[in-house]
Amino acid sequence: MASSNTHTWMVTGTSRGIGFEMTRQLIADPSNIVVATCRNPDSANALRALQADANGRLHLVALDVTDEASIRSSFNKVERILGDHGLDYLYNNAGANEGSDTAFTMTAAVATRMFQANVLGPALVAQTFLPLLEKGKRKVVVNMSSALASLGLGTVGPMYASYGISKTALNMLTHKQKSEKPDMIFIGMDPGWVKTAMGGDDAMLEPEISVSNILKVVTNLTNKDSGKFLRYTGEEVPW
Repeated sequence: MASSNTHTWMVTGTSRGIGFEMTRQLIADPSNIVVATCRNPDSANALRALQADANGRLHLVALDVTDEASIRSSFNKVERILGDHGLDYLYNNAGANEGSDTAFTMTAAVATRMFQANVLGPALVAQTFLPLLEKGKRKVVVNMSSALASLGLGTVGPMYASYGISKTALNMLTHKQKSEKPDMIFIGMDPGWVKTAMGGDDAMLEPEISVSNILKVVTNLTNKDSGKFLRYTGEEVPW
């Protein structure tokens, strides 16, 4: 059971990369209780090692964002973990990028998988866990977007078409969520170009730097920020 001074978090896609680093940093703060989800927690050895040292504040839950049944079936377990407190922060981190296709080389199969993982997954996770978010103190939902979703930056170019299109759709989802639930906080977050399996070795930003900045931004959000597309530094990104 969470105390009145506790903040509860649920982070998807935590077996590696940004999701893992976010989990690591969150449990370093004894006021946080964290539900970390991934497809197969039993094989997530690094995550399980974190759990062993977390003094009962880290809970691992199986959840595949590309599988609606998996999303729905995880609700009861998370509800039991959080009890009456509810969920303060939902961080929709899980997503996919299958490569650098273009508008004229993309395939229906890849584009569909991108939309499933990067748009429908976060939408269904937020929908499923809405009752817990409405019970929470903070009521914050963060959708992991990308600078590749921004038309206004003018730096996208032709590459990563399926991925960029899906993340632009995710930004619209964030806007729709904010419009429907004005008493909650919904933002899109650009984590920067981060050295992860998805970002690659040429990326300029270490995961711990991206995440530490993201957490500063997210924990200081107010209702005025709802519906915005923010960079990990707190700067607003043009749509």
